[in-house]
Amino acid sequence: MHELGIVFYILDEVKKITKENHASHINSVTLEIGEVSTVIPSYLEDCWKWAIGKDDITKNCQLKIEKVQAITYCKNCGNRFETIKNGKVCPKCSSSDTYLIQGDEVNIKEIEVI
Repeated sequence: MHELGIVFYILDEVKKITKENHASHINSVTLEIGEVSTVIPSYLEDCWKWAIGKDDITKNCQLKIEKVQAITYCKNCGNRFETIKNGKVCPKCSSSDTYLIQGDEVNIKEIEVI
């Protein structure tokens, strides 16, 4: 389960930003998680609940997750299509000369502090 390592990394980054901005508490963190990122949101949430209790600055900090749809680009015809629905093969021209353009990321989108 790599979600615990991801949570620790996110909390470390968020704490740095919070201290740089002279804030005293983190109320919430919003993440963007790609649907093919290999991160399982429910595991991430479980790890989050455990990890936020380890430090006063993160106590009761809410985790918000926004799913990013996986989109693939076809080099042959320029079509952009849903990866989960169609796989690697372009539904327009049937080419497999494609690559993922979004949907594998894990980003910190927003931090709410006081």
